[in-house]
Amino acid sequence: MFLKRAWDHELAWHFRRSPVAIAAALLTLACVGAALLAPWIAPQDPFNVAVLDLNEAFLPPAWLPGGKAAFLLGSDNQGRDILSTILYGARISLGVGLASVALALVLGVSAGLAAGYLGGRTDALIMRIADVQLSFPAILIALLVDGVARVALPASSQDRIAIPVLVLSIGFAGWVQYARAVRGSTLVERQKEYVQAARVIGRSPLAIMAEHVLPNVLGPVLVIATIHIATAIITEATLSFLGVGVPATQPSLGTLIRVGNEFLYSGEWWITVFPGAALVVLVLSVNLVGDWLRDALNPRLR
Repeated sequence: MFLKRAWDHELAWHFRRSPVAIAAALLTLACVGAALLAPWIAPQDPFNVAVLDLNEAFLPPAWLPGGKAAFLLGSDNQGRDILSTILYGARISLGVGLASVALALVLGVSAGLAAGYLGGRTDALIMRIADVQLSFPAILIALLVDGVARVALPASSQDRIAIPVLVLSIGFAGWVQYARAVRGSTLVERQKEYVQAARVIGRSPLAIMAEHVLPNVLGPVLVIATIHIATAIITEATLSFLGVGVPATQPSLGTLIRVGNEFLYSGEWWITVFPGAALVVLVLSVNLVGDWLRDALNPRLR
């Protein structure tokens, strides 16, 4: 019964009528599934030094002269299988992207609810902080947070906590758009009858925001979060490419592109091209799903 209602839902109807959305969703599922199943489907564990052989470094893709069938997309400077590094790297890129979006969503939604419902000085303070942060590029905010964390934390623990610091950096850089969207919706919702009734019966402002206003302002948040996942993955890849992201022992797609870039002009193009292509496919598919969701939830864009 639940599946039938979901299938007949208006959102599902719009999804079935959009070939681009279907293709993007299938591609996204394939990317996520491949990343999650990397330990079982990857031809090699690229981070197990016991199985690496430097004699197999810089092998071209299997269809080129000198390539081997065991290394379908070739190997890198350490003899690691490129296909395996992409699968394992995508796990880290997706994990960092999803975690940072979740953090930004929690921070932004909380701030937006407080600003829109409480108003006054609280609204002015939160929005002025948001305006100041919007004057800086997100990548600069992420670099600032990452740099402060690296200075404040002992050098011996930096590699171990590099991923949490990266999540904090990207999440803190992206909360503003959630806050602004939720604040605008909350300003409308707080004037409606159900909120007034909740006030009359003596419910606390926190309870009203969490139980009454929040469920009615989540529509725009879901669209922003979907698109923000792709942005967060790109930001993580940029930071890793700059050398301030995840450590070399746990490389993401951005780290793989940075490593391969060092050998691009010496002829080993596959070390950077294939991870770059994987990043493009992943981000493009997520963006297309986000664009479809935005159009489907906005009647004026249908």
